[in-house]
Amino acid sequence: MSLARPTGSSGGTPQPAGPPIKVMIVDDSVFMRGILSNWLGETGEFSVVAVHPNGRRAADDVQRAQPDVVILDLEMPDMDGLTALPLILERKAGTAVLVASALTRRGAEISLRALTLGAADYLPKPDAARGPVAAEEFRADLLAKTRSLGQRVRRRSLPRPPVGVPAASGGGAPSPQPVQAPTPATVAGAPRPGGKLRAYSMMPPTLLAVGSSTGGPQALTRLFTDIGPAIGNVPVLIVQHMPPTFTAILAEHIARASGRRCAEGRDGEDLVPGQIYVAPGGLHMDIVRSSGTSKIRLLDSPPVNFCKPAVDPMFEAVAGIYGAAALAVVLTGMGSDGARGALKIAELGGSVIAQDEETSVVWGMPGATVAIGACAGILPMAEIGPRVSRMLVGGRE
Repeated sequence: MSLARPTGSSGGTPQPAGPPIKVMIVDDSVFMRGILSNWLGETGEFSVVAVHPNGRRAADDVQRAQPDVVILDLEMPDMDGLTALPLILERKAGTAVLVASALTRRGAEISLRALTLGAADYLPKPDAARGPVAAEEFRADLLAKTRSLGQRVRRRSLPRPPVGVPAASGGGAPSPQPVQAPTPATVAGAPRPGGKLRAYSMMPPTLLAVGSSTGGPQALTRLFTDIGPAIGNVPVLIVQHMPPTFTAILAEHIARASGRRCAEGRDGEDLVPGQIYVAPGGLHMDIVRSSGTSKIRLLDSPPVNFCKPAVDPMFEAVAGIYGAAALAVVLTGMGSDGARGALKIAELGGSVIAQDEETSVVWGMPGATVAIGACAGILPMAEIGPRVSRMLVGGRE
């Protein structure tokens, strides 16, 4: 694979005050091992503690190297990434594994399989035909995801402060999120600035909208395993930050988990109760109202919050059409996408639930939604499905 060295400083940040995030790189390509090491090393945020050409060597070395993050290629000789993944997680509990694969159907399938085995996130390798643009996007994605996962590992390794005592910062570089997520103590004490959580809508939901990113495929599988039987009377919209091909495979996984029809949304398609629509990678998905019917609209417009598809456009369209009859769920993910749209849903009387920090892989999107004051509930993953199910069948919250 040919990958040009990008120019510019996208993804870099100043030297962190605390110790660098420790990274292990596992890839059978000498070129990829070198370029990943260079990109991570030049920012000052990361320390590459080990580099290996196959999964066997990585699994054998993980206890010695003690990485915070492992960047793991999935297709390698001797021992591939899928075989090595459970060994790495068993031998170094708490490590965040970021799996890398090609932008192909096979790459998407094995990436999602890796997520079910415990990988924290995936990193699609760039299409070499797109040249320096793809290389720069890949570099930025690599740095952002490694940074976010590494900081999460560091925070989770800190001793828990007593209730009511703010947590220590951990010394790492600040997370690049437009809206700063509050700490768990802040959430427990004052979930909404100057007040309490919002009340749930008195109106039964007639549409469910879900946004997610890092850690989202695992959370979505859990959510729709729990709520599949309850969505017979409402359509469901999902935006997961994923590239093309990956979103189609994700839809197949959700269909199996929920027992419901789930597919990528098609432009102009009518929303049908009991069906699940996933935003296609590389396009924004929202809805419009025509002749009394809600229809899918796909837009090839610029990224929003650096994402395409993005959650905010979908949530904002849902707010305008469904108002108090909208139910939105914001799951684990980096950044703040979805917070602004969730606030619009809440201000128009709808209900918003955010995943809590403890069960999120990254508490960026749900944390930003909490911080902006949009939430009626902040729940661990195990409680979101049952709560949504009760609401969808007419239960009062």
